[in-house]
Amino acid sequence: MTKRSVLLLSLIAVLIFSWTAFAAKDPSEITIVMIVKQSDPWFDDMERGINQFREDFGVNAYTLVPESGDPALQIAIMENLIAQQVDAITIVPNDPQAMIPVIRKAREAGIVVVTHEAPNIAEHVDLDLEAFRNEDFGVLMGKSLAEKMGGKGKYAGFVGGLTMTTHMEWYKAAVQYIEENYPEMVNISKEPFVDENNLQVAYNRALEILRVHPDIRGFFDCSAHGAGIAQAVRERGRSEDVVVASLAIPSMSATFLKDGSMDHGQAWRPADAGYATVYAAYKLVVGEEVTTGTDLKAPGYEDIIVEGKIAYGYAPLVITAENVDDFEF
Repeated sequence: MTKRSVLLLSLIAVLIFSWTAFAAKDPSEITIVMIVKQSDPWFDDMERGINQFREDFGVNAYTLVPESGDPALQIAIMENLIAQQVDAITIVPNDPQAMIPVIRKAREAGIVVVTHEAPNIAEHVDLDLEAFRNEDFGVLMGKSLAEKMGGKGKYAGFVGGLTMTTHMEWYKAAVQYIEENYPEMVNISKEPFVDENNLQVAYNRALEILRVHPDIRGFFDCSAHGAGIAQAVRERGRSEDVVVASLAIPSMSATFLKDGSMDHGQAWRPADAGYATVYAAYKLVVGEEVTTGTDLKAPGYEDIIVEGKIAYGYAPLVITAENVDDFEF
């Protein structure tokens, strides 16, 4: 046997040993971390999904929550996880573009990275998981607002932040749909208002808009804090003539939906999205593929469609006064 043959056989033996050891890794030895945007009821529910995944699969999966929505805090958390050499990091970025350098660093260290709500940076991660196609979700909101406004009048749109990719995609899709189908509706601003994912900010800015534009007929909010807008509308006695449509957390919006100060809520279940995201990461960690038709074991994600590095479920929820009590988040 030649020296070259001996070296080749040795290399094959090492690869077989490494693969066997990897394949035999106990789930409890695998660590997957979810980094959420901030502390609020939406991400409290997402954490329930992570905890359920940990219980179901025995994987060391847990959630880390930054003190605020500052992207720098998510980056710092991720740097710390890289130093710990965790197996996978899943994240809902506040500013996807700002995360690219640290994501690259994590992947170079052999860590699987799966994002949620960040399709614009999919090329930089192992996978991005979306609850639906963002354009469809934005059109649903724009259509609902327009129909409830009778297709006429001034309106204003909100997002949580201008760097939040999904919020901006929903906003643009909603506005484009309205412009193409309801010529008698007028957007009062060329850019969305920002509520900073904060109820008080949403409330304060809605009050100011109601003061400056007393003839406004509608609001829509791509942040889950549209309840702040509904509160302002209710307090000004405008619930009868001003429509509010919003991404909605039932626990935050139930009162406003029931009394009519919020007219339309839509969402997806954060717990299900969290579960599906960490399960996708787990499959990648253990060497399995996530492709079209993969079942990620959560409602709305049983038969995903994968295009490039983006995986789409179909999990939209429409929340009304009649069904709001049916939801647990």
